[in-house]
Amino acid sequence: MAAADKTLDVKGLNCPLPILKAKKAMKEVPAGGTLEVLATDPGAVPDFEAFCKATGATMLEQGETDGVFRFVIKNTG
Repeated sequence: MAAADKTLDVKGLNCPLPILKAKKAMKEVPAGGTLEVLATDPGAVPDFEAFCKATGATMLEQGETDGVFRFVIKNTG
C-alpha cells in the first residue's frame, strides 16, 4: 500500500459529491501523482471506475475495509 500524493476523505458523503470532490482534488495532483480517496458510499465503486474511464486516470488500488472504500487513482494527465 503506497502513500498517495494527496488524500481525499469523502466518508459520509453520497453521490455525486465524492466524484465532484475527487475531480477538484485531482487538479492539485501532479501528472504521474496519485490521489487516495476514502468513501463510505457503496455507489462510489462503480462511480470511480467510470471516473477513471472518463478522465483517463488509472485505478491503481481499490478495496474495502470495515465499510470504507479506498481508491488510489493515478493522474495520467
